[in-house]
Amino acid sequence: MDVVEANGARIPAIGLGTWELRGRDCTRVVEQALKLGYRHIDTAQMYDNEREVGDGVRASGVPRDEVFITTKVWTTHFAPLDLERSTKESLARLRLNHVDLLLLHWPNPQVPLAETLGALARMKQQGHARNIGVSNFTVALIAEAVAKCPEPLACDQVEYHPWLDQTKVLEACRDNGMALVAYSPVAKGRVKTDETLNRIGAAYGKTPAQVCLRWLVQQNVIAIPRTTKVERLSENIGVFDFVLAEDDMAAISAMAHPKGRIVDYGFAPKWD
Repeated sequence: MDVVEANGARIPAIGLGTWELRGRDCTRVVEQALKLGYRHIDTAQMYDNEREVGDGVRASGVPRDEVFITTKVWTTHFAPLDLERSTKESLARLRLNHVDLLLLHWPNPQVPLAETLGALARMKQQGHARNIGVSNFTVALIAEAVAKCPEPLACDQVEYHPWLDQTKVLEACRDNGMALVAYSPVAKGRVKTDETLNRIGAAYGKTPAQVCLRWLVQQNVIAIPRTTKVERLSENIGVFDFVLAEDDMAAISAMAHPKGRIVDYGFAPKWD
C-alpha cells in the first residue's frame, strides 16, 4: 500500500469511507476491509457509526498501530470546549485512546476559525489525535487555517473525481505541505458507465473504478471510496499494480465539468 506523507502524517493512499454505513453492516465491511489489506478507515461524528467502526477494527485482529483512523468534528461542536468534549466522546465511541487524524468536517463561519483551530491543535498536543486537518475548505480557507493554526495541518478532505476539477485546491494543499484526501472518488458509481474510463480500463485489464482511483493515486491524492459490497473492497484496493500513461491521465482530467460537483449543501462555502 502506497503512503502519502504530509506535515508529519503518513496516510495510506487508499482508505475505506464509511458514510451511510450503519450497524452490523458497517462493522462487517470495516473488518473485511482490514483483513483484505486496507489500513485506513474514515468516519465522522455525523455518520453516527463511530462505535461500529471501532468494533470492526477490533474484530479484524489487525494491531491498532497498523491502522490509520480518521474522524471528523461536526460543525455544531466548533466552540473550543464543545470541540474538546465531542472529540473525547468520539474516542469513547470508537473505544480508542487516540485517532490518527482529526478533521473539521465543514467550515463554520459562526465560530471564529482561530478559536476552533486552537482547540483542534490542543487535541493533538494532548495526544487525542496524532494529526489534525480540515475538510471541505476552499483555497482561501486553507490559507486562513494555515496562518491561524498553532499546529501543522495534514490535509484537506474534499470531493474529487474526474468530473470535478480540484486543481486549485490541490495546488494550495501542496504549497502548504498538506495532502488532499478525495471523498466520492468514484462519483457515487458514475464511473461504471463512462466511455472514457471503460476504454482506458480495457487497455489495462482494469475496471473503470480502478482507473479512476489510480488517476487519483498518481496525483499523490488519497482516495477513500465507500462500498457496502465485500467484492468491491478488493477491486478498490487493486490499483497498485499498474501505472496510467500520461495521455490517459490527461484524458481523464479533461472530463471535468463546471456542473460536476455532487456534494453541495446550503451551508457549503463558496467553492473555488
